[in-house]
Amino acid sequence: MNIAIIYWTSTGNTEKMAHLIGQGIQQVNADSALTIKPVAKSEWVDIEQSDIVLLGCSAMGVEEIDTSEMEPFIKQHAQAFADKSIALFGSYGWGDGEWMQEWEAMMDGLGAKIELDSLIVNELPEGASKEACIAFGQSVKGVLR
Repeated sequence: MNIAIIYWTSTGNTEKMAHLIGQGIQQVNADSALTIKPVAKSEWVDIEQSDIVLLGCSAMGVEEIDTSEMEPFIKQHAQAFADKSIALFGSYGWGDGEWMQEWEAMMDGLGAKIELDSLIVNELPEGASKEACIAFGQSVKGVLR
């Protein structure tokens, strides 16, 4: 199985989440091919060749996904997300997760199949939220069966 984790981060929190999720994936899917990339270095092929794509983005502004890189990437590759298995994750510093609900709706509108409940972490993933990231990665195994 091919798994891609594509993320955007402003403070490093979402990047840390991406690597913790990758750690969880590798713990239970050692035979899967895992790619972890910032969105700026990602391409259509990263979506197309993956069995599941995990997208990560921190909340920006008034609870919205990043409009400089992540949103344009999604819009540019909208057709690649149709019928694609995905999962969403991200970090935030304030609010209640509204950006994630709107992001889920956007991806649903593109025809993506959201396979896992989205994961949001307040600030830096540590303690229980660090473990939640690893568990999120481990749960990908159930999607890939």
